[in-house]
Amino acid sequence: MSGAFLSTMLCSFTTGLLLYVLSRRENTPLYHRETLALVGTGWLMTAFYGALPYLFSGELGLDSAYFESMSGFTTTGATVLTDIEALPKSLLFWRSFTNWLGGLGIILLLIIILPFLGAGGKLLYRSEMPGLDKESIRPKIKDSAIILLKLYLTLTFLLTALLWAAGMNGFDALCHTFSTLSTSGFSTKQDSIAAFSSPLIEAILIIFMVTCSTSFSLLYCVSTGDFKTLIKNSEFRFYIFLLMFFFILIGIDLHRAGFSRPFSFSLFQTASIMTTTGFVTTDIDSFPVFSQCISHAVMLVGGCSGSASGGLKVIRVLILFKLMYKHLEHAFRPKDIQVLRVGDLVITTEQQKSLLSFFVIYAFSTAVGVLYLSFLDIPIYNGFSATFSCINNIGVAFGVKSFATIPMSGKWLLSLLMAMGRLELYAICVLFIPSFWKRY
Repeated sequence: MSGAFLSTMLCSFTTGLLLYVLSRRENTPLYHRETLALVGTGWLMTAFYGALPYLFSGELGLDSAYFESMSGFTTTGATVLTDIEALPKSLLFWRSFTNWLGGLGIILLLIIILPFLGAGGKLLYRSEMPGLDKESIRPKIKDSAIILLKLYLTLTFLLTALLWAAGMNGFDALCHTFSTLSTSGFSTKQDSIAAFSSPLIEAILIIFMVTCSTSFSLLYCVSTGDFKTLIKNSEFRFYIFLLMFFFILIGIDLHRAGFSRPFSFSLFQTASIMTTTGFVTTDIDSFPVFSQCISHAVMLVGGCSGSASGGLKVIRVLILFKLMYKHLEHAFRPKDIQVLRVGDLVITTEQQKSLLSFFVIYAFSTAVGVLYLSFLDIPIYNGFSATFSCINNIGVAFGVKSFATIPMSGKWLLSLLMAMGRLELYAICVLFIPSFWKRY
């Protein structure tokens, strides 16, 4: 197994050295187009090199290896593995570690390592960080990156210790910490968290899943003792409201269906799905139809802006509701001046157009995914759930026990959708625009 990792290191080093030699004399500054290209192609290539250990070990073919790697780095958590526990521990650690790296953002880590990017560093940060929360914690982007890394490391040590104390062995505790902080959901067990049968472990994971799907900026404020900013934040309050609302709906439905621990299952699964982590404590395919429908709505919302979570982000859903209300009000008060606010922030007309454009691209991409999977003879419900799972970076899909059942071309498409979801669509979509590659 060590040979697989050594071969991967050799391939990565050789490619990196070659690119450095070819570009060492270039001194071209990074602008928006270049940073978008770097971020988009960077994630696609990172997933390729991350797939090499699976490929060189002989465990997976190229399409499955790339899917597993992309799922890890994009913190999706979807898997093609049908017997996770049969995998060598080195590969289990690697797939969880890709979660941890993807959670904070490879590009953000590169900013610390490659300070010579200069002003381009901030553009990379803005292109890579998910959501609408693009405000820097510190004036210098390098300082922001270091602060986030310290916070991430602190949470890593804390959660690992808590899981170990709760009954996990050291290896499982570390791997599940990687998956929880990144809101990914890769587990070392085939049955995920259900394999541990521990209410204490479930409670710890719920707290950290919700915490890590909150904006990193807000977490930094809390770490400095500023709790008022968290409490006043409109997105966070709406996030907690939706989380509790969906939890109650699913809990009542599971109770009606005769589940033994309806509200326990509901709380964990609602938190897991809304934070886009994807851990499970029961067979979600056994959920009633109503609960499955609500779960897809939870997938759609996702976590907070500026976190590692996927989905549309709570802030976009909040703005959409406010925008809908304003337009309804405008229907009977056409002369009123309508100002759209979220907290103290005024949402400009340009931002509203950008939001609607995002929804159109999102809906179109989802439709393409569903239609193509149906073309591959995958049942429409399964195909919809699989597409929704990947573009929202969640990992769990109703009716899909393992993504190994998806044909090869379907895995490539879903891998692309995972990258699109992780990078907020634009950084990948622009790569398919011919004018993007033209010189001006």
